[in-house]
Amino acid sequence: MSRQTLPSFLLAGAILFLALAVSTVLPFSSKMISDLGYYTLCPFAPWSTFTLLFLAGLCEVLRRHINAQPA
Repeated sequence: MSRQTLPSFLLAGAILFLALAVSTVLPFSSKMISDLGYYTLCPFAPWSTFTLLFLAGLCEVLRRHINAQPA
């Protein structure tokens, strides 16, 4: 993978992880109650939300580090 395309993939990964993190805390009709006390798409919310936010942040930090390197 070239150095020009890697930041684009990391940005896409960060956006994907962020969208998934938001979707884990949205109310959803399911049979399991999350740790937050209501029915959500993911029964492991908010722990899965924190994990996905961490991964999104990691992608962003790596992307900024790669962009800061001299050509």
